Amino acid sequence: MRRVDFGGVALVTEGGLRLDAIARGRLMGERKSLGNAVVVGDRVTLEWEGDRAMISAVAPRRSAFSRRASGERDAEQVVAANLDQVAIVAALRRPEFRHGLVDRVLAQAHVCGVPAILVLSKLDLGDAPEAAALAADYAPAGVRTLATCAATGEGVGELREACIGRRTLFVGHSGVGKSTLLERLAPGHELLAGEVNERTGKGRHTTTAALLLQPEPGLELIDTPGVRAFALWGIDADSLERHYAEFGPFLGACRFGDCRHDREPGCALQTALERGEIPARRWESFLRLRDELSGGPGARGERTSARS
Repeated sequence: MRRVDFGGVALVTEGGLRLDAIARGRLMGERKSLGNAVVVGDRVTLEWEGDRAMISAVAPRRSAFSRRASGERDAEQVVAANLDQVAIVAALRRPEFRHGLVDRVLAQAHVCGVPAILVLSKLDLGDAPEAAALAADYAPAGVRTLATCAATGEGVGELREACIGRRTLFVGHSGVGKSTLLERLAPGHELLAGEVNERTGKGRHTTTAALLLQPEPGLELIDTPGVRAFALWGIDADSLERHYAEFGPFLGACRFGDCRHDREPGCALQTALERGEIPARRWESFLRLRDELSGGPGARGERTSARS
């Protein structure tokens, strides 16, 4: 299922039939829009009025991936529902690898209870040691990293195997090659490949709405518009530490119960950092995000850290 404008939804039935439907008014919010009521991945019940299909109900979700909605309102945006995993796509080059988005999406996936994998793209523009170093940064958090190249097909088979039997949401900056990888996984589906602005190094938006692809039985892939910013939802400065999975074994072991993991003596996280059990780059990422969430520089967080 994918969303279209003005309460319209494009559906795929259990029998594979594709059709358009309209959501009944009771599902619409105060703004007379679908909002979070019906999102990609939802299972819905249909009624018919003549030849028009009407969505009358939405089944309870077994999982959902959210973010903070753009704009000034403090509001949740549910991106997709009934997921088994999130695939974070990040290029090694053009545009350069951005730690900020990867760490944000990992934290958001953790709070949503959805496993995540890291997909490194454009391996032909980087090198294997660089990809291995990035994988090592995320291994203590239990994150599987796959190095891929859509141009040569390298790693695409491994990515496909990682997605079989798991409805997978693909997230990434514009221009990282996400849609091109999905074209490899779902041949024949029309996805627009983004270009990278030579001056800024940033991608241009191509996908305009989330889209569920089902190229074969057991393979369900959700493409999303390339993001320029990603703000967290349901995570504050105090809870952030719980969503860096590699911190888990050390939480609660500090000398002081209210340890801020900064300069306090007997800090278990600092000790783990010194022993190399927590990667230094992930630790720096945690401190930046915590500062932002506590109202420090870039507190809105929608652009600054997502590009770091």
